[in-house]
Amino acid sequence: MSYHLKSIKLETEKYPTRDHYPFSLPLFSETKELHFPTAVTLFAGENGSGKSTLLEAIATAAGIYIWRTGMNTRYRYNRYEVSLHRYLKVQWTNGTVPGSFFGAQIFKDFASILEEWAATDPGQLELFGGKSLVTQSHGQSLMSFFRNRYKLKGLYLLDEPETALSPSSQLELLQLLSKNAKDGHAQFIVATHSPILLACREATIYSFDKMPVSAVNYENTEHFKVYHDFLNNRDKYLMD
Repeated sequence: MSYHLKSIKLETEKYPTRDHYPFSLPLFSETKELHFPTAVTLFAGENGSGKSTLLEAIATAAGIYIWRTGMNTRYRYNRYEVSLHRYLKVQWTNGTVPGSFFGAQIFKDFASILEEWAATDPGQLELFGGKSLVTQSHGQSLMSFFRNRYKLKGLYLLDEPETALSPSSQLELLQLLSKNAKDGHAQFIVATHSPILLACREATIYSFDKMPVSAVNYENTEHFKVYHDFLNNRDKYLMD
């Protein structure tokens, strides 16, 4: 069965450079194509492997707007940094669908913008649980957003959503992903370090720790191995 987003192809032969980020990352030269055969796809891998970069590029290539109130300025400007989406070929199953991109800082920007909208149209808050997102704790506002936004048909991309979530909230998010995936209206692509989210039974897990990127079983992810070993052999990690 294919879901909203069927596959992406990285058009490596068209890259403008191989010497500058992100095109210099092994991910973008050694991985040619990714398929999305399940309603949940999880990207697992170490920091710096390119998970978040690819996730943002997929969002942009899929026509999903990424809310930002401003961009950081840097002393050295890399003109290639935000151009990866131009070299992704997106294949849909039955045409494009709406969706959203979640990232921790991006969510803060969105919550602030929503607060401005609600000042003139309070009904906007009803779409996200009826309460201001900025007056709740960070974790509470995230869960309110997830519970309400993901009821709608769409493609949803999440970049490390576990960052501000307690283990119990991660379990709730896991259940939300599973339920909405089974309902058939929503498709999720999630970059995560959380062994809780990686346990999603409906998911395809792609490991970014070896190139080319390939699908792995939950127990073969480095995240599972590290947490499993720590919980079973805690003393060897603790200094006397």
